[in-house]
Amino acid sequence: MENNKVYGMDFAKIYQLLVNKALRKGRTKEEADEIIRWLTGYSQAEIEDMLEKPTSYGDFFRNAPELNENRHLIKGVVCGVRVENIEEPLMREIRYLDKLIDELAKGKAMDKILRK
Repeated sequence: MENNKVYGMDFAKIYQLLVNKALRKGRTKEEADEIIRWLTGYSQAEIEDMLEKPTSYGDFFRNAPELNENRHLIKGVVCGVRVENIEEPLMREIRYLDKLIDELAKGKAMDKILRK
């Protein structure tokens, strides 16, 4: 039930929260967008388009053009749960993004965040 609530949330609202977190910590919207593009395979234009029309957070991930093959390298804790141990695939994808934005906010270099 809790997951359905997250999946149904408006992508534009979540996006703004992610960007605001980065901005509060001295990072940029462009860096947050780069992370989102790296993880999901969306182009910047596609992201901007989804911000203009109603898109659920779940659908944003379900319809991702190409989830990054290196996303399995993302490890760590988000909301008290290790992302690599999340069994539900859609929730794991969502938490991967949360973890990457957390790393950005903590000042980690983009090369490390993007697992280069």
